[in-house]
Amino acid sequence: MQRITYRVKVSAQGAKRRISYLLRPSKRSLSTKSNIVSSVTPTKLTRFAKTKKMAQVSSIALLSLPAESLTMMDSAVPTYAKVMLEETLTIAAVPGDSTYFATDGFQHGFGFDLVRSYADELGVEIDLKAYASEEAALRALKSGDADMALTTASTQLKSQLDLSSINVSCGYDASLTKNGLHPKVSWTFNQADDPLSQKASYFLCDSIKLENTQKLAAFYNQDLLKDAYSQDHFKKTLTEKLPDYQSSFEEQARNYNHDWELLVAMGYQESHLDANAVSPTGVRGLMMLTNNTAKAMGVSDRVDPYQSIGGGARYLEQMKADFADVPKTDRIWFALAAYNMGPNAVKRIQRKLSDAGIDDKSWANVYTYLSENRASNSRYGQAMHYVSNIRSYLETIKTRMV
Repeated sequence: MQRITYRVKVSAQGAKRRISYLLRPSKRSLSTKSNIVSSVTPTKLTRFAKTKKMAQVSSIALLSLPAESLTMMDSAVPTYAKVMLEETLTIAAVPGDSTYFATDGFQHGFGFDLVRSYADELGVEIDLKAYASEEAALRALKSGDADMALTTASTQLKSQLDLSSINVSCGYDASLTKNGLHPKVSWTFNQADDPLSQKASYFLCDSIKLENTQKLAAFYNQDLLKDAYSQDHFKKTLTEKLPDYQSSFEEQARNYNHDWELLVAMGYQESHLDANAVSPTGVRGLMMLTNNTAKAMGVSDRVDPYQSIGGGARYLEQMKADFADVPKTDRIWFALAAYNMGPNAVKRIQRKLSDAGIDDKSWANVYTYLSENRASNSRYGQAMHYVSNIRSYLETIKTRMV
């Protein structure tokens, strides 16, 4: 008993050090993989050595959980050990407005961003596998093709497959519904007593994490195009005007390495795809360029649609380059904010966050800063709405709802 009591008191930090020691000599890089099956080659081990190492990792994972949780576990289940050994968390997911979108060469979305934070905390990469239906994703989890599932599947379906799930809002469903998100976005696991599931529960339900989840939900608000007028206006504009400019959007996107539909979303936000638009402050054209920006981007005629789209695309590419140190999954949001309020303004916010010990390369943190300080600076409110609106328009285009 003395030995058991001693082991239960092992700290989470100590457990993490032990797991890191066991998993040496490989080095982790916290990046997100594509939908293609993982190409990472685990450290070569004999079958016996690999099994032994997985058991060791599982044991340490259990000991890093709160003592009261150990009473619910008869034995360690190896899914967590497999994830840590292979340094990859494989997710079965169904695309949707509350789970994830694939845009501009990377995945993003409310549910996905939460999974990414969890993977970062574990120190592993993500391998996201897309499925056409909730049942297909859950069956992939059940068969062992995934470590967890990100879905909005019904409780009944998960029960039929004998799976365990955690609501990402940890019971605070109203924080999701008020932002137009599905109230039952969940992470699903094969077994409730798997350390991977246990750690996910503590991760999601931690008070600080819950607050961050609510802020993330605000950024991924899905209500922008829910009312009939906005929906009809968006659909009518794209139906009547986009055909005239689509080839220009596609060509300029290729010229500057962008998703052409992202440029369309920007054009709608800027001018509602009106090539002759003029604002009271003097910006004009389809992409609403200032005179100085137009000159810097080589645009001689701001009302020429092809030149305007090219100027906007080139400027956005510069903004991406200015934030090359930001992970790709968040870089586009930084670039869009900089496009709206200038790169130096965004970098000043980053410095303030960094000085406060907050991750300044996380868009969720920058968005939170903008939201909390918009009363004192109107540009902050404009920038947060600018990025959120473009994200919403882009997702609507991507899901072919127009």
